Parts: sequence; structure tokens; C-alpha cells
Amino acid sequence: MTLGSVPGFLLVFSGLFTWFVIWMLRYSPSFGGLAGTKKSTRFEPLKTEAQPIMAKLVSFIASSLFLAAACTASAQVPSASSNSGGTLALKPSDVRSINSLIGAPQGAGIIRVTAADFTAGSGRITFSEFPLATNNPVYPAASYGGGASSPTVTFQGFFAGQSLGTAANCPAGAALTGCVVGAPTNPLTLLASSPNAFIQNDGANPTSPILSGTPLFNGAIAMHFSTNQAAVGLDGGFFNAVGGTAITAFRRDGTVIGSVSNIGTGIEFLGLATADRTETIAGLLFSLVGAEPAGFAIDNVRFGTSGQITGGTPRVVVAAPANNPWALGFMVLAIGLMVSVAVRRR
Repeated sequence: MTLGSVPGFLLVFSGLFTWFVIWMLRYSPSFGGLAGTKKSTRFEPLKTEAQPIMAKLVSFIASSLFLAAACTASAQVPSASSNSGGTLALKPSDVRSINSLIGAPQGAGIIRVTAADFTAGSGRITFSEFPLATNNPVYPAASYGGGASSPTVTFQGFFAGQSLGTAANCPAGAALTGCVVGAPTNPLTLLASSPNAFIQNDGANPTSPILSGTPLFNGAIAMHFSTNQAAVGLDGGFFNAVGGTAITAFRRDGTVIGSVSNIGTGIEFLGLATADRTETIAGLLFSLVGAEPAGFAIDNVRFGTSGQITGGTPRVVVAAPANNPWALGFMVLAIGLMVSVAVRRR
């Protein structure tokens, strides 16, 4: 058994017992304390002189224990990142609820970003670059105004190694044509036989045309970058349900970096970036993770390297549990010592 696993109630008991012993030794005649009938006056002057010193010593010990207990307890309080730089005490259940409400990023490697976090020079694809009905469009840098180091971006239904889901492995209410399951293979590659992604008009999107999966407004869409990016985002919608659609980022070897889901209805920007701004995003999947009754599509795709992204919303982080038995035991002992000193000074 380690020290950290000692039950808190044992430490509470030991603290109370210590206080009891101190009280008995100092005040009970049965234990030779200072209270009650004096058995001898020979050493009374020494006792009288020693009492202030003893009181100060006990006060110092009690204060030290109390300070140590407070520091130990505060070091164990969970915290959550906030935009103002402060911290919030949260229980794990609180954090799970907050994550659900704000669409917090899932995965330790990413943070959520907005369209405004992409700086000048970052990539932008509006789908007005090519004619309507273009299937699986391929965007060299020159087609969207990118520079010499900008990536070629290619679209399709999903990646090699993945497939459309079934009623058994897709979320309840999700259209099976928009639900993708399985892990991409290494290296990350679009699956040529997956359903088409195509450019189409959308009366519900004010910046139409858009890119839709197959069938229209009900299919998943994957994008692949020829060079790694630090951040990717897009306008998704038109959403009629919260939390039903998500974007998931993948590394070049097909492993998942993380994902974010929609937190509102209508047209919403879904964006993510690597938490340390490293350029590891090789591809992105836009798909259903829940019910979306009226369909979905994408527009205004944004992407950039580490120098083309700013800001971002930190993930909520849960620290160790706050129930520290040593802190509790120290506090009880400290309170006992301070009470004994206060009573003795009367």
C-alpha cells in the first residue's frame, strides 16, 4: 500500500486522536497535566516560564501543518482552461457536460478554431472555382490562389480502409450514407471507389455553390492534402440538429488526431488545429456522428500551416481528484493543535 492510498478516515481518526492525547497530557490531572490539584510545586516556576515558549512552538507547528494542508489540497483541485487565463474548479461529470454543450474537441492533439483564426495567405476553397456537377474536384494551389508551397487539395467520399456504416454500428438517427466507419490505411489515401463528392447549388447556403457528398446533402466528404497542414476548417450545414455532424483530422499514417462537432444549427464554421501548431494534418473527414434530419454540405474550406493560424479554444482538462486524504488529516491535526493552544491561553 502506498502513502497516497491510505484511507482518509484513518488520517482523520489519527488527527483527532493526536488532539485528544495533547489535551489529556496538558489538562487532565490523571495524566499529570497542569490542571487540577498540584502534586508538587518544586518545578512550578520552570513550568510557568516554559508555557509561553510551548504555546508559541505549538502555534508554529499548527500553522505550518495548516499551510501544508492548504497547499496540498489546492494542488489537487481540478482545473479547466479559460479564455481569460484563469482556472475553474470542475468535477469530471461537470467537464463531460461542458464538453457536450460547447462541442469541445475530442482528442488531446487538437483545439477548436474559427474562420477568423486563419490569417492572410492561408488557403481558401469556395467551390465557385469549378463548374457545377464537377465530381471529386482536385484543387492545385493555383486554382484557389495559393502560393508555391501551398498544397493540392483533393475531395472524395472517404479514405481507403473506411466504409459506410450500418444500422448496427452507426448512431441512432444518422443517415447511413453519411456515417463512415473503420480506420484509414497507411498511408492516408482517398478511396477511388467511395461515393462522389460534387459541386452543387444550395438554396439554404448564402455563399452557394457548395460541395455535397452522395446522395445530395446526405453523403460524407473527405479531403486530402498533398502536404501537411496545422489547421483546417469549413462552413458546414445547413444543420437542423446539434452535435450530429463532425470533422475528424487524420495524420499521414491514417491515425486520428481529433475531431470537433457542430454546436448549433444553420450554417456553422467547424475548425480545428493541432494544439502545438505542428503540421500533421494530412486529411479531414466530414461525416455524421448523430442525427441530422435535413442534410448537410460544406463550403469555404480553410487550411493553413503553423504560421497561418492564430488563436484557438483550449480543451477542457481534468486534473487528479481533489479528495486528498493527507490534506484532510493535516487539517484536522492543525485545528486540534490550535484549539488546544486557545483553550490553554484562557
